[in-house]
Amino acid sequence: MKNIIITIFGATGFIGSQIVRDLANQGYILRLAEKHPKKADRLKFNGMVGQIQPIACDYSAKDIENAIDGATYVVNTIGIIAEKGHRSFMDTHCYLPEKIAKACAKNNVKQLIHISALGVETNKSNYAKSKLAGEKLICKNFENITILRPSVVFGYEDNFFNMFAKIAQISPFLPLIGGGKTKFQPVYVGDVADAVTQAIKQKAYGIYELGGPEVLNFKELLQKMLRYTGQKVKLIVLPYWAAKIQAVLMSILPNPPITLDQIKSLKHNNIVSDNAKTLPDLSVKPTSMDAILPNYLERYR
Repeated sequence: MKNIIITIFGATGFIGSQIVRDLANQGYILRLAEKHPKKADRLKFNGMVGQIQPIACDYSAKDIENAIDGATYVVNTIGIIAEKGHRSFMDTHCYLPEKIAKACAKNNVKQLIHISALGVETNKSNYAKSKLAGEKLICKNFENITILRPSVVFGYEDNFFNMFAKIAQISPFLPLIGGGKTKFQPVYVGDVADAVTQAIKQKAYGIYELGGPEVLNFKELLQKMLRYTGQKVKLIVLPYWAAKIQAVLMSILPNPPITLDQIKSLKHNNIVSDNAKTLPDLSVKPTSMDAILPNYLERYR
């Protein structure tokens, strides 16, 4: 093992878990800062004995500093797609990254890799605004920053294709909000993790926009998903105003499939900018959806 410690925030999430696997394979010692460290025990199997160390962190400034103390690199993957209870977008995407950046500066960390989101500079949703505000605060408080902005991330445990495939199991139709014209550039979760590894290896700083090799609109993405699941459902155009009513009605559910803020987000394309630094700039070849989707969407047949 390399005698280098990397602290990871949000390690038990969909993207964080893949980053743990990749960095463990590189031989780094990983410190997983979690509110409930027991949740991270399953990730220990990705490394050798003692290589992956879950520690308790309540995300207070003191606990964050303790988690970062002695680390050479820090990775922050913490994010939410909908506000719930006391977890707000600003607390999660803005004020928490600010605390992490300040702790990195105090502890002489070499590099902070922060997972943001694609389109935050143009999207008017509260989610995007909080992500952009977080980027600005970490850049204000720490110099050696690498910001990764992925489009929709797909993979075995994703919250995009899996969600719609589950809905298609119980519903005779899927909604095309706003006509399904919003464009996306889905990126494979393994490529996002590779980008983190390469950013560390290459000492690559700055902002990178992460997208896959294909740009498809929302309707085309659902059609691709249905080809692999074999589900016989209709795609029904749902105007934005009707989608908003549906979102309000679903807001009483513990985990609503769509929120008002996500509908607002769907009014903006989610694709890589023309002059942006991208995956190839980090020596990562984007993986196509057709190479991955059949492996986990077959279970919905």
